Amino acid sequence: MSDALFASLAEVARRLRAAYQRQPGVNEASLPDRESVALLARQLLTLLFPGYFVAEPVGGARLDDFLCARLAAFEGTLLEQVARACRYQARREGGSEPEPAALRGLVAELLADLVAVRELVITDVEWAYANDPAASEREVVVLAYPSIVAVSIQRFAHRLYRRGIPLLPRMLTEHAHGRTGIDIHPGAAIDESFFIDHGTGVVIGETSRIGKRCLLYQGVGLVAWNPLARGADGELVRGAANKRHPDLEDHVTIYAGATILGGDTVVGAHSVIGGNVWLTRSVPPWSVVRLADPELVIRQRRSV
Repeated sequence: MSDALFASLAEVARRLRAAYQRQPGVNEASLPDRESVALLARQLLTLLFPGYFVAEPVGGARLDDFLCARLAAFEGTLLEQVARACRYQARREGGSEPEPAALRGLVAELLADLVAVRELVITDVEWAYANDPAASEREVVVLAYPSIVAVSIQRFAHRLYRRGIPLLPRMLTEHAHGRTGIDIHPGAAIDESFFIDHGTGVVIGETSRIGKRCLLYQGVGLVAWNPLARGADGELVRGAANKRHPDLEDHVTIYAGATILGGDTVVGAHSVIGGNVWLTRSVPPWSVVRLADPELVIRQRRSV
């Protein structure tokens, strides 16, 4: 490296260091990191669906060894990232850092949750298969459908969210968002048998509650309705205490491009919301909500 190039690079480095003085600064191994969270998501999917997300053989006598090895790796990644998130929270709030034994106990609870999460995601696979004639078999749902990736990761992230772990749940679901185009906040409570067909552009907010056997299509939004609540200081009221996203009761179907808004909005059981509907108020069970037929103008470009 020439002296001139070294001096040029040193000057850029100096200016970057000065820029890091503004928030957010350097993550000095004190926050979760994106690379490890991406690894955590891959490890999770591998445990929920052995053999579907990695090429390693897992059948027959290999399965026990595979599970033990993968669980150990998952535990290590999860423990490190949970510890970073909890230490960050303690420093931010001025409290004492969590004891290692407490962190290990928390991670043990999350590992035990894998069984319940697996049972839930199997209902998601079954509901996808039951509602999509393009699904030739259940295996293709796991191998090819973005909904399974996004919802599986969200279901586990929701367990972290409920335990008050900061940062990490949202990082997991945003990793899934980047992979699938499906944006589900980890705070959203989703019951069994949930399917998002196609998926791209779906947004589900933090305080939404979704019942059993619900079906969404691409471009659906379960979102907040302005004006958003603000405190006396003018800042947004954040978190789950501010109910700002709608709820779906059991057996609700929402077609492509529909937007449901507001924390007081409830879509009653067995209702169908048509495509491109903009809904800001509750509807009772067994409702059908659709737009009036648009006035179409059709002309021929040339004589046939």
